[in-house]
Amino acid sequence: MISWLRVSLVLLLFLPSCARLNSAIRSRSKPKEKEEHPFGPTMIPPSMRGGGTPVAAGGNVAPPSLSQITPQSEILWTDPDNPDKGIPELNDLMAGPKHGLWEEDEGIARRQAVREGKPLLIWFTDSAHSPGCKQLTAQLFDKKEFESWAKEKFVRLRVDFYPRVKDPNMSMDDAADKEARNRNRATEMNKRYKVLGYPTLLVLSNSGDVVGRYKGFKNGDGDYTWGLLKQGESLAGKSSQEWRAGLMKKGYREWQDRSGNKVFAKLVSYNKGTLIFVEPDGRRSKTVETRLSDADRDWIKQQKALRGIE
Repeated sequence: MISWLRVSLVLLLFLPSCARLNSAIRSRSKPKEKEEHPFGPTMIPPSMRGGGTPVAAGGNVAPPSLSQITPQSEILWTDPDNPDKGIPELNDLMAGPKHGLWEEDEGIARRQAVREGKPLLIWFTDSAHSPGCKQLTAQLFDKKEFESWAKEKFVRLRVDFYPRVKDPNMSMDDAADKEARNRNRATEMNKRYKVLGYPTLLVLSNSGDVVGRYKGFKNGDGDYTWGLLKQGESLAGKSSQEWRAGLMKKGYREWQDRSGNKVFAKLVSYNKGTLIFVEPDGRRSKTVETRLSDADRDWIKQQKALRGIE
């Protein structure tokens, strides 16, 4: 009996030691959690990295998609010490580059539509795979009567999901790069305007509101589609007039140069015959008084007289 008690006592004393031993073994076998370095995975301070660009946790961040990059046509470079230096000449902008019957740049097309006071017609197409787009071209867009009418009524923008760049002065790599940019831009616009098939035609007022949406094209529907576009143009015209009337109360008006080119803008600065304008989208431009139409010069003379400026 005494021997049995001794054995039990020894076991009771030995068991806690085993538990502590097992705990120590587990703590040694468990890997330590890696502490996050304060300078990220590169362990290099941002100020010492190339270009000084911080690296996010997980490594270098992938560059933004091409559709998120601001087009070159939307960038104005200015001198920070002289903000007015480098502002483009109004006459150059009013004349503008010509890109054929259909514009390819959304920013340029929308700005041109506002300047001319015309609705914007956007044609979403897949020129390589859509039979309806080919029929629409042959049965409506290629007709001289439609072309003459559309030229007077719309600024037109073509968004091709399958663009082909055919420029003999451009290398194959440059052409492929431009096609990729155009395709990314088309994808972004398709999502933004909720385009689900081709062809899709949108009519936008100067305020950017979609007043007409026409999807698909059936063989023989050329005149029917033209009728829809006429209706859309009429609705957009009324909407644009209301929008422009609201801006005119804020000082915007239509300006015209001596060649008949027009722009809808607000005069924000006048100094010794040099004028600086801002358009509804925020774009600034400048010109000299002598390049404006007689009507605009008379208006300036009246405003100077009201303010006692000689």
